[in-house]
Amino acid sequence: MRGVGAPACVLVTGMPGAGKSTVTRLVSERLPRSARIGGDEVNQLIVNGFVWALGQPADEAARQVELLHRNLCALANNFIDAGFTPLIDAMIPSRAKLDFFLDLLAPRQVLFIVLTPGIEVCRHRNEIRDPAERFDFDGYDALEADMQREFGDAGWWFDTSALTPTETADRIVAEAQHRARVN
Repeated sequence: MRGVGAPACVLVTGMPGAGKSTVTRLVSERLPRSARIGGDEVNQLIVNGFVWALGQPADEAARQVELLHRNLCALANNFIDAGFTPLIDAMIPSRAKLDFFLDLLAPRQVLFIVLTPGIEVCRHRNEIRDPAERFDFDGYDALEADMQREFGDAGWWFDTSALTPTETADRIVAEAQHRARVN
């Protein structure tokens, strides 16, 4: 992201506990004009009637996930058009969902980063979170397999298991422009 002309939207995903929120916050602090757009925070705009992504009724949960993705992209587009680099922190489980984001963000440049510290690291991080921030999830193995199958080599699959959040953020700032292009 250093030395880039027009701002790009940086789309960061990964399993629960991968470090999306922490890393997007740290990266945004390192850029001169940036905005962090968190999926969890945008979801909290719904005061009544919220249905969790895996909740019931399933059709309403899917409708709200689509609404979340549309809102994330609308905010990102507004920030890009105003000269800011937006960093979206969102769970994107499939290529179809990624393509939905890409369509909504077009024609703007998108850098796609999948944080992959490994299942055990993600589980541990999720378990030690404050209970109010914990994400009750036990589908790590299936989600990892699905994401690998769905995304293939799209973007930058960034193994952060041996890095601190600060080191991860520094590498993203230095390398994302060259490693995180979406195929």
